[in-house]
Amino acid sequence: MTEIFGREGDDAPASPRSPGTRPRSPLNGLRAGRVSVRQLARAVLLGIVAVLALALQAPDGSAREGRQPAAAGAQTSATSAQTPAPLTAAHPPQPREAAAPERAGAQGEDQFPVLLGTAAGVLLLVAGGAALVGWRLRRQTGGVRPAEMRQRYDHHDAVLHAVREGVLILGSDGRLLLANDEARRLLELPADAERCPVADLGLEPQLSALLASGRAATDEVLLAGDRLLAVNVRPTAPRGRPAGTVVTLRDTRELRALAGRAGVAQERLKLIYDAGLRIGATLDVGRTAEELAEVAVPRFADVVTVELLEPVLRGDEPTVGAHAELQRMAVKGVAEEMAIYRVGEVIRYVSGTPMATGLASGRPVLVGDLPASDAWRQQDPEGTQRVLDSGIRSLITTPLQARGVVLGLANYWRSGASGTFEEEDLAFAEELTARAAVAVDNARRYTREHTTAVTLQRSLLPQTLPEQSALAVAHRYLPAHAGVGGDWFDVIPLPGARVALVVGDVVGHGLHAAATMGRLRTAVHNFSALDLPPDELLNHLDELVTHIDTDEARASGLGTGTDTGTGADPGTGGVPDGAGMWAGGSEGDPDGVPGRTGITGATCLYAIYDPVAGRVTLATAGHPAPAVIGPAGTVSFPEMPVSPPLGLGGSVPVETAELTLSEGSRLVLYTDGLVENRDRDIATGLELLRTALAAGADRNPEETCTAVLDAMLPAHPSDDIALLVARTRLLDPTRVAEWEVPSDPAAVAPVRAACLRMLESWGLAGIDFTTELILSELITNAIRYGAQPIRVRLLYDRALICEVSDGTSASPHLRRAATTDEGGRGLFLVAQFAHRWGTRYTPGGKVIWTEQSLDGDRPEPGPDATEDVLDQWDDVPAL
Repeated sequence: MTEIFGREGDDAPASPRSPGTRPRSPLNGLRAGRVSVRQLARAVLLGIVAVLALALQAPDGSAREGRQPAAAGAQTSATSAQTPAPLTAAHPPQPREAAAPERAGAQGEDQFPVLLGTAAGVLLLVAGGAALVGWRLRRQTGGVRPAEMRQRYDHHDAVLHAVREGVLILGSDGRLLLANDEARRLLELPADAERCPVADLGLEPQLSALLASGRAATDEVLLAGDRLLAVNVRPTAPRGRPAGTVVTLRDTRELRALAGRAGVAQERLKLIYDAGLRIGATLDVGRTAEELAEVAVPRFADVVTVELLEPVLRGDEPTVGAHAELQRMAVKGVAEEMAIYRVGEVIRYVSGTPMATGLASGRPVLVGDLPASDAWRQQDPEGTQRVLDSGIRSLITTPLQARGVVLGLANYWRSGASGTFEEEDLAFAEELTARAAVAVDNARRYTREHTTAVTLQRSLLPQTLPEQSALAVAHRYLPAHAGVGGDWFDVIPLPGARVALVVGDVVGHGLHAAATMGRLRTAVHNFSALDLPPDELLNHLDELVTHIDTDEARASGLGTGTDTGTGADPGTGGVPDGAGMWAGGSEGDPDGVPGRTGITGATCLYAIYDPVAGRVTLATAGHPAPAVIGPAGTVSFPEMPVSPPLGLGGSVPVETAELTLSEGSRLVLYTDGLVENRDRDIATGLELLRTALAAGADRNPEETCTAVLDAMLPAHPSDDIALLVARTRLLDPTRVAEWEVPSDPAAVAPVRAACLRMLESWGLAGIDFTTELILSELITNAIRYGAQPIRVRLLYDRALICEVSDGTSASPHLRRAATTDEGGRGLFLVAQFAHRWGTRYTPGGKVIWTEQSLDGDRPEPGPDATEDVLDQWDDVPAL
């Protein structure tokens, strides 16, 4: 190995070899070592024979004569390692006389030191020979042991013949020393090519000249038969060894094919990477399908169509059946009119077609030759022929599948100019489609959750505005892009032709904020039914929010001061260890649900407009003040008493403000999402709102809402926006009648008569009987149980409103009178003939009111017929 490749660090001189000889195997040194060992062993055996010969000499020999043969034998042993020769004595022993036994023993004792010395010399010779042999082996193998050297040789030989690159090793004399299998294939070398000169190998002249020259070359393309080879030549010059040449060869056609496959693989990896970045950028199902088509064309297919199952578009879990309906969501790479189906069309694939097969199996289907596919043609013979006429020749249809659920199909089409799809394209199409399927499924699930939340929120907001004559109202509600929120608005008709306007905001987004908004809106409706002033209503709403916060705190173990079974310490206000987090929650989300922190955080503005006086009474709890646009177009933001948000008021009272508005004024109520966002502070937002409102003095409420949103709405709202614009109206003074009533039962008849004359002037004579009955009961009760001042007021609006006020706060209540009772049937009678009735409190007392339909229709009778009620009527005062 060192002699062929010139192992670096081996400076031993190379043994000369004659031209034409096969290069020595790397194990030749090992064989030489084995020969030296044999010679050494032979020398040792000869030495042992010499020692035995001396020991067996005649006993009468003298000590000197015994030592001389021993010395001669030692000398012979020392030289036997180089030139083995028969062991002979220098002088043959002479016959001697027999000696006495004593002298023979003395001679034997004199020979023992000689024997011992000889044996020691032999051992030293053996040790020196072994050391010499080991040194020679280490010097030739660079310190590598024979077993390891053999293992390395086997490995190098295996690699040399396994590489897909031809390798030639040439000697300094231009002879071929080694050729691996790939070189033999590329050059078509004969079996006995080794040890032949390069010129005798039958190579092309240019290639043969390059190999024979020994000069260095890098990627020179030369002809070898019908191949163009890329040739690299590098000279080798091991230190102290003859120089040689190493040649590597590669077929350029194979290199181009390999480079092409590598380029395709690299391009597809990049396409997969780009798909991960571009597909699923939005949580919109249709847009995600379009992104898949845009990524795949033209880098993988010439045309891509994407169809999704119908339930996916609604966010539902799809099911694949025999008659599953798909809707085409994207077409890319061809004009839409050239496709068989256009975007938005519903498709039902025929059984047996590649698309139906892919849907049923959940695996991609390859149609390499579309013109020859009868199964594909049976879906639409005319449309498929139009596709073939456009040049499309192959198809891969791949199911969009995520979490084991098939969501739709992605169809990849190639024309003849781009080559047909192969089996190896199936795996890539499946991988690309799988990435898109995950994005589609995420969009589907988001659509479902968002639809659920929006449906809940929409159901909690006003569906239609009630009919009333006091205000012309327009509204807008825009949810944030991040999801549903807790903003709301309301228009609530109140007794006396008044109208309540409400705008509120619950902090946060999601179902929790929407549900809290629904609870607060319901509470506002209930408190409005009691006809409470704005400040009292907000005080009650503040208590409700406090109770909501307390309930959530108890549920989470926060701020209750008691152990609720969650492991909380009563001494720490019920806050459990671990920052008071709910199980599964994180810091800032103590209940494990993002956006819930134990504090509701809500604001509200409540205003009551009276069209008779043209006055609006407002109160706000942490909410921005409204804007007022005068009839001339002037915009103002009236000063409002500052009150904390709901749930934080505590002992701080809510104060009211009163504004007198001219007819035609516009009252603008809004939430903070309109004037404040991440890029705009509230002061800037209010100034922009002022500019938008002042731009059109003659706009109606609908036009005002549109103009405000066009000027104020950000591109991506981060918060909900609720906007309410109301133009004021005044009730015609001719439709308002009012009388003072003295505390005398005799005054009932004159007032009642005056009321009937007013009804006749208004053209309401058809309801004079029921009105007379109602007024008689209400005025009589006020005189009997109330205090001055007593007033009667009639309002002619969408209904006839009768109001009787007095100076006491005692409120009557409806009850069923027993047959033995002398009274208690008056309010029952009023309830039977009036559509609505009730009581509201004023700073100076109370007002009992009724509403009657103008067409004289009466409500459905109760369990007792009217005749039965009249039969029990015995306390009507004398007329």
